[in-house]
Amino acid sequence: MHFIQKTFRLKSFKRGFHLITKDIKNEIPELSNVSIGILHVFLHHTTASLTINENTDPTVREDFESHMNIMIPENAAYYKHQSEEPDNMPGHIKSSVMGVNLTIPVTNGKLNLGTWQGVYLCEHRNRAMTRKITLTLIGQ
Repeated sequence: MHFIQKTFRLKSFKRGFHLITKDIKNEIPELSNVSIGILHVFLHHTTASLTINENTDPTVREDFESHMNIMIPENAAYYKHQSEEPDNMPGHIKSSVMGVNLTIPVTNGKLNLGTWQGVYLCEHRNRAMTRKITLTLIGQ
């Protein structure tokens, strides 16, 4: 059993849902040496999240952004945490609803994702910022 852990920073993304599957693969080339295992992906932030979904049609990512903004709006009168920009508190809620970690099976040196699946960084803030991710690869 082998363990590899790497931490890296993604480039800044504008608010929305962005495919980062290639970024993850590029950061952990050791993946190709694992016949069976798992990759744990952890995002070190409270106003962004991770998810796995459609990797070809960009309108899916647009619809995610629209739906999350309706479900968790900015400037809600009941928000007590209002010391930052209006997107901050909704960003915290969206991050908790969607989650900040993923576990992906690894099979024969590749992420064992479905045909149409990709990993998204869900950026919930208007202000672009780099995001830190830790990858932990466990396998043989």
